[in-house]
Amino acid sequence: MKKRLTSVISTLILASLSFTPVQAQSKSDNFSAVQLSHVKEIKRQALQSNLAWDLVESLTTEVGPRMPGTPGDEAGVAWAVAKFKSMGFDKVWTEPATFPKWIRYSESASVVSPSPQTLHITALGNSISTPKEGIEAQVIEFENLAELESAPDHVAKGKIVFINYRMDRDRDGNGYGPAVKARSRGAVVAAQKGAVGYVMRSVSTATHRFAHTGGSHYKEGVTKIVSSAISNADADQLHRLVALGNPVTININVQAKSMGEGTSYNVIGEFTGSEFPKEHVLIGGHLDSWDLGTGALDDGAGIAITMAAAKFATLKGRPKRSIRVVLFAAEEFGLWGAKAYAKANEKTLSNIVAAAESDFGADKIWAFESNVHESSLPLVNEIAAMLKPLNVEYIANNAARNGPDLIPLRPFKVPAFALSQDGTDYFDYHHTADDTLDKVDPEKLRHNVASYAIFAYMAANANTRIIGK
Repeated sequence: MKKRLTSVISTLILASLSFTPVQAQSKSDNFSAVQLSHVKEIKRQALQSNLAWDLVESLTTEVGPRMPGTPGDEAGVAWAVAKFKSMGFDKVWTEPATFPKWIRYSESASVVSPSPQTLHITALGNSISTPKEGIEAQVIEFENLAELESAPDHVAKGKIVFINYRMDRDRDGNGYGPAVKARSRGAVVAAQKGAVGYVMRSVSTATHRFAHTGGSHYKEGVTKIVSSAISNADADQLHRLVALGNPVTININVQAKSMGEGTSYNVIGEFTGSEFPKEHVLIGGHLDSWDLGTGALDDGAGIAITMAAAKFATLKGRPKRSIRVVLFAAEEFGLWGAKAYAKANEKTLSNIVAAAESDFGADKIWAFESNVHESSLPLVNEIAAMLKPLNVEYIANNAARNGPDLIPLRPFKVPAFALSQDGTDYFDYHHTADDTLDKVDPEKLRHNVASYAIFAYMAANANTRIIGK
């Protein structure tokens, strides 16, 4: 009898223990039970929908590459306005953004001696042209930008500098920052050392033979020299040739032109809030792309994800706060659309209750981070809890660094969030001719949409607004 009584008591205790956490999870200071059920339904429908896929397929097929200042860029703006309207956004508008216009005409390179062969090359954005016949000079190799910077003056006089820095692969893309320094400043430092041309290993984790483009810059008072990148395979080949100890001469031929000031447009769509219409969640990506591919991963997927997410976040009716999707212009040339947006909307940036950008491809989201006032962390925890069933990890350091187009908003203490995609393979395709629709996985795209839709819905409908720090 005593054993049976003990067993019954143990069963009751275990039952009560297993019941308590369920009750705790269902209770919320910010959301009603009905709203939490809406979150689950939004997730379910987003995971079954091809809306984002249809959007990125349409953009990359019907428009294609969208380099700032080109007809493709203009077509992309018109496409975005039409799509926002067809999707039922309450408000759709554009805001101008000016930028330094640059056009690529042609590019080629080859080893002249000792072993003649072709190199797969691309001009870096903003590069000057070579003479029509190209430039031909001996190569001098450096392991990284720091080694070039510390080299003696005139060490590269009359030569073509080659930086052979290999980017590290990681799902959070932490190898990009160290690698991109050589892309941004390499031609300037090379010219200061007397070089007549500059070429670098692509900012890339790939083994394919595509060269990766990207922005580069010149410095006033420093001679401008051609700025270019070769594929990783060709960088390996050039390194082996130099290592043999004989002089290696290459020819680089780039024809490009700076065209003065260009104008493009940020395209904005908004679902207007029912209770606090001026307060808004801001999500989006950048509409422009480089000219080599069709900009499917960078950043067609990002704009498709956030446009679709806003639609699903309003599936159960008008949100309390507005949900705004911003498709930024001329990001690839230096965040020009983002800077124009911050300037044009400076007086109302305090109305942003949450901001996040999708600009890291189309793989699944693996982490969720915030950068908000500590008083808003309980609400952030609730959002994280609803993302957890999607296998999105909550990183609770409250130090998120969100997407590049949101950098100009940082001085205004906008509540910032990062929904971090797995970028393990992203830099295999980034800024190349291989950035095309076939690299986008529809299932992973749906996972992104569901995650962003949950985030946008909860940030827009919470009883309390999120505050920045």
